[in-house]
Order: sequence, then C-alpha cells, then structure tokens
Amino acid sequence: MAETEQQPARNLLIHYGFYHISPSLQAYTDYIGFILTLNEGVKGKKLTCEYKVSQTVEKLLDLLGTLDQWIDETPPVDQPSRFGNKAFRTWYGKLDQEAENLVSAVLPADKSAAAPEIAVYLKESVGNSTRIDYGTGHEAAFAAFLCCLCKVGALRVDDQLAIVFKVFNRYLSVMRKLQRTYRMEPAGSQGVWGLDDFQFLPFIWGSSQFIDHPTLEPRHFIDERVVNEHYQDYMFLECIKFINEMKTGPFAEHSNQLWNISAVPSWSKVNQGLIRMYKAECLEKFPVIQHFKFGSLLSIQPVKP
Repeated sequence: MAETEQQPARNLLIHYGFYHISPSLQAYTDYIGFILTLNEGVKGKKLTCEYKVSQTVEKLLDLLGTLDQWIDETPPVDQPSRFGNKAFRTWYGKLDQEAENLVSAVLPADKSAAAPEIAVYLKESVGNSTRIDYGTGHEAAFAAFLCCLCKVGALRVDDQLAIVFKVFNRYLSVMRKLQRTYRMEPAGSQGVWGLDDFQFLPFIWGSSQFIDHPTLEPRHFIDERVVNEHYQDYMFLECIKFINEMKTGPFAEHSNQLWNISAVPSWSKVNQGLIRMYKAECLEKFPVIQHFKFGSLLSIQPVKP
C-alpha cells in the first residue's frame, strides 16, 4: 500500500464551468462501475431477502452505529436560527478526530496503510460542517468510501447485497437522523441536484429492486397506502415515506421530479432514466462534485486504454 501513502487524497483546484468528473478519468470509470454493479445486484430483490453478511459488513454497521450514538450524545443547542444547528459542528468534530481509527477498525491488518485515504471519503460523506448542509455530493462520498473498501479487498463481490441493503441503508438512516436533529439545509439550491432534498442513489437502486415486479408499478409509489404497506421491502418506498413525513402539501408540488417519474410506464425505464440523470446532473455538475477527492484508489489519471 505504499502507493496510498505517496498519493494522499487531495482536492483539485478547478474553475467553474471548466471541470466535472469526466468519463475519461479512471475515478469516473471505477465509481460508476461500482454503482452499476450494485444496481444489477439488487435487481428484483427485496430488502428483507436473505444474503450473506460478512465480518467487514458487521464492522461497517458498528461504525455507523457509533456515528448514530454520537448524535444522541450531542443534542441540538438553543439558537435563534431554525436551520443549521451548530451542535452539528461538535458532532462532526468527533468524526474528524476519530475517522482514521474508525476506518482502521474496518480494514484487514495488511491494508491499514489505506486508512488515511479512505477516511477522507467517510468525513466527506456526512455533510459540510461550515454550511451545515448535506446533498448528493456527500452521498457520493459515502459510495466512494464503499468503492475504496472494495478496491482494497475489504469488501468482496459476494457482499453486494449487504453493501446496499445493510450498509447503505443504515447510512441513510443515520443521515436522516442528522438531517432531522440538526435541521441541516439541502446542499445547493433547495436540493436541486437530488430527487428529494438530499439523496439520489437510493432511488436508482430502489427502482432496480422493482424491475419485473408483478403488481407494483411506478404510478403506485405516490399512494401512501402502498408506501406504508411495502416500505420495509423497498428502498425507493422508504425514501418516499421519509418525504411524506418531512413535507406537507400536495406531492406534485413539493416533489415535482418524483411526481413526473410516477408517470413513467415501467421500472426498467425509470431505472435507466435515473442512471442517465445521475451522470448528467450529479457527476458532471461542478456544484455537486467540486469537493470530490482523488488519490491512489480513485485516481485522476486517464482511463487506461
């Protein structure tokens, strides 16, 4: 792992309108390949199906449990502003201090040199401590964190279902708790880069779960009865349930993008459309991806021919 020590993850100095994560970069190829592999792996499967849970997955769940516990130990403070509770900075300070140790506990001993680089993605994945906001760029950092764990061999091919259904789903529950507890703002202009205010990936993987479902079609997810009956099996419906809990008024007004998606005739078309949208609206948009870190694991080098 000497390469990891020589090339720590770093920010690029880039100019608006000039730079995005180009498909010609190795990091783009590795990242989108990871997203699409998981998309294929969860196709047609319920959250409640049986799958292998490895020791590394258990360790990641422990890590996320620690982040959750820190929220309980760091209550919101009284302040004039309703949004962006400053106690988040105290919570984030704990993560900033402990991230390398948390990652080291997940890695096999022979991969411990990768901990500093991988920890950068973990710290980036929970929101911005200055603005106290969260968005799809932070979500992408957590996916990059998991991708790096695969690249060093800590997570393996047979962990695919557990990565999405156990680890990523637990990450979502911790992020929702952060968003609620500290009244975090959506990053960007009112969550413009997400399907809801904060997330994108669970809608991609969640739509894949529904492909070839015998009865549930895209038009059904705006029906609260359907959501309440099936959300424990489907990530997409979990997201809709969270939106319904957090927002009031007509669904078509507060979640117009999703309302439009409900008119698409099939889940496979929804899934394909969301993947195209994710590439165009998240990975290739400077405001979302401007803080993405490159290093030895997710490289800024061009794709090897």
